[in-house]
Amino acid sequence: MTQSLVCPDTVSRVSSVLNRNSRQFGKKHLFDQDEETCWNSDQGPSQWVSLEFPQCVQITQLQVQFQGGFSSRHSCLEGSRGGEALSKIVDFYPEDTNALQLLHPHNGGGPTEVDF
Repeated sequence: MTQSLVCPDTVSRVSSVLNRNSRQFGKKHLFDQDEETCWNSDQGPSQWVSLEFPQCVQITQLQVQFQGGFSSRHSCLEGSRGGEALSKIVDFYPEDTNALQLLHPHNGGGPTEVDF
C-alpha cells in the first residue's frame, strides 16, 4: 500500500483557482480524498502545483487524476533540495480520462515507467 508524503506541514501552492473561487475549487481539494471535489485552475498555457515538504522526501510514485476532458496534455515533475533551483525529473503525458494514473520516476537516470 502506498503512503502519501503529503502531511499537515506540507506547504502547497497552485498557479490559479477557477474564478478565484477557493471554497469550491481551491487547493484544499487536491488531497481531500473526496471524489466529488477537485482543484480547478483558471485557463492558461501553464498551470502548476507546488509542494514543499517539511523534510527531504524520495518520490517513488506520483498519482494524478483529472476530470475527463480537462487533463493536461504534457506534464512535468520537477524537484529541488532546500532552496535550490527546480530541475526536471521526468516529463509525462497523461491520458484525458478521470482514471487514476500512476507515474513511477526512477532515480539515477534510469528509465521512467509510466502506468496509464
